[in-house]
Amino acid sequence: MTLRILDGLSAIAGDYDGFVVDLWGVVHNGVEAYREAVDCMHRMRAGGKPVLLLSNAPRRSDRVTPRLRGLGVPDDAYDDILTSGDATRDALASRDDAWHAALGRRFYQVGPERDFGLLDGLDYVRVHDLADADFVLMSGLVDDDREGPEDYRGLLGQALERGLPMICVNPDVLVMRGPKWIYCGGALAELYREMGGDVTFHGKPYSRVYAECARRMERLLGRSVAPARLLAIGDNLNTDIRGANAFGLASVLVADGFHGSEWGEALVRAPDPAALEQHMVSAGARPDAVIVRLRW
Repeated sequence: MTLRILDGLSAIAGDYDGFVVDLWGVVHNGVEAYREAVDCMHRMRAGGKPVLLLSNAPRRSDRVTPRLRGLGVPDDAYDDILTSGDATRDALASRDDAWHAALGRRFYQVGPERDFGLLDGLDYVRVHDLADADFVLMSGLVDDDREGPEDYRGLLGQALERGLPMICVNPDVLVMRGPKWIYCGGALAELYREMGGDVTFHGKPYSRVYAECARRMERLLGRSVAPARLLAIGDNLNTDIRGANAFGLASVLVADGFHGSEWGEALVRAPDPAALEQHMVSAGARPDAVIVRLRW
């Protein structure tokens, strides 16, 4: 089937019961919101369709909401928000699988101060020395404006020597903050895994967070809904689209986002289905349609 290129989401919005929308690269660029995207979300909701924001932010959603307001995303543009931080906290609270159940209660966190507090209120203790830790909680780089994964190889080597498992709270490897690429926790977690470390990821593209999306959508709709009746909108083939594919959600890729600099302006501004198919085969992920940017 030929890849569909959309001028606006209105062309297909009526085919779905709800929308799962990525944040960074779709709704904002880390500095300010995209006005067309915010307008589009308002129009989705005006049509009686719930909008759930799904983010790989390594913080609880109640700490992301004020940040969204500051970027220009009002509360009435969406119905609910779910973060990889929420998914991590839920998994560590329930310990409902063998991997999480085997974890100790003391964790060493790698990440900036803004990410601290994720496990507050749960039966876990943050320690300040790897020697005292039972596992590593990876949320990101301490100074993501200046640092890269290699700056952490020594620390990761120490964790590996101790045989510490790692929970990655943000599977993203890179995001754009304004015009600049910055590394995320996923880059360090992937390095730790390459070194031989035991890593579990929470967030996109992993199934647990999509299962929670489906539960929340059913609560918003007040009825059951098939995954194929939900439309995921994201800008990253490796996280947003791969995760949607695996869980059975329909999906739309925003071209002028994560892959924009890789693909080049000509392809982003005038998407060519044949050329895009090559990138999708390489990524092992395929959306149902492509749109230049999220707009109605």
